[in-house]
Amino acid sequence: MARGGKTKAEDDSVSFASLIEKIEIMRSALRWTETLDRRQIEKLLGQVSTVREQAMKLSHTNRFVNASLADKGRKKSSVAQRRRELLERNFQFDGVFGDSPRLIEALEVAERVAPTFLPVLVYGESGTGKELIAKVLHANGDRSEEPLVTVNCGAIPDNLLESELFGHKKGAFTGATHDRAGRFEAANGGTIFLDEIGELPLTGQVKLLRVLQSNEIQRVGSDTAIKVDARVVAATNRNLLEMCKEGTFREDLYYRLSIIEIAIPPLRERRDEIPLLIEFFADEAAEQLDLPPLNLSRRLQSFLNRYDYPGNIRELRNLVFRLACLAESTADLQHLPEYIRPQGHHADDNGTAAADMNLVEVKRLASDNAERRFLENALADEGGNVTALAKRIDMNRAHVQTLLKKHGLKSKDFKPAKS
Repeated sequence: MARGGKTKAEDDSVSFASLIEKIEIMRSALRWTETLDRRQIEKLLGQVSTVREQAMKLSHTNRFVNASLADKGRKKSSVAQRRRELLERNFQFDGVFGDSPRLIEALEVAERVAPTFLPVLVYGESGTGKELIAKVLHANGDRSEEPLVTVNCGAIPDNLLESELFGHKKGAFTGATHDRAGRFEAANGGTIFLDEIGELPLTGQVKLLRVLQSNEIQRVGSDTAIKVDARVVAATNRNLLEMCKEGTFREDLYYRLSIIEIAIPPLRERRDEIPLLIEFFADEAAEQLDLPPLNLSRRLQSFLNRYDYPGNIRELRNLVFRLACLAESTADLQHLPEYIRPQGHHADDNGTAAADMNLVEVKRLASDNAERRFLENALADEGGNVTALAKRIDMNRAHVQTLLKKHGLKSKDFKPAKS
């Protein structure tokens, strides 16, 4: 119940009624005033902008999302339970994640909205995994068998933007030696991910808005309209509403893109994930670089758990690959880039690592052997079913596949023989 004994729905209806009343007052001012001076016009424009923003806030995504997620069981569940429920529903996620409430909420929203056609705007600092969320939306939706096309809006020169997005006809401009389909055509039936949408110039914003309104594109140099059906996911690390106020981002485009908003928290607010991600990326590095499993000294592990990662998950992944490449046996502080290395630690300062190196190696070897035996037994129990194994050990299926590759285990070897 809201204050004064009113329900939330009644509060919303009263709020909408007050907005309608404001709109009628402005309409009356326009209807009965024969002439308006510049000051009055500016005042009315300001009132219109205020009312529009209030209306959008009331009818915005959160109301839809909150209503969708407001079942009693979900409210009573702990964050850990909600994480398990995501995995049990065979939620497709190419990586690992912990128990961060904000991240779990973002993933639940992504799961809920994935099967719809609604555009999604993903917010987050650079390197937080915005493209991964786009993959989640695509993989968990009805378009998962169709293409996912990624466009970095900040990397396309202004003079090539229209051609890249919408394609061109032969001879449309110098260098156009043949017909070429654009990214929207390539994404037809699937999903187009517009990364760094805040970097799109105003001219490009106008053309993008036209496509979103009509679901049609025209190749450069062509008069023929081509129907396209691409689900749009956009991402940015900038405040688009502030850019709208500054006049550097179109307000109408913002409201077209932000029907659903998903905010990704930075890694420093998800510290429980750091050990999981280190292990995940270490397995990935070992496989891709054809190297033995990465060993970390105790003090390096402690440093990585406490570091703030201004570059977020992308920075952590790059660090793990660097460590895997440079460390011959056990990675230590001297293998970190110099700009983040703790003060007073030099390349030859490895006394602690030398002291515990053999013990670490033995522990890691024992851990790897135990991990392999566990996976062999569990996979045999599940008859070679990787999905069932992932649910059994409360782990993402993609991560289980990575672990199996790490140990050279193949699920088909554990399937029961056909009689």
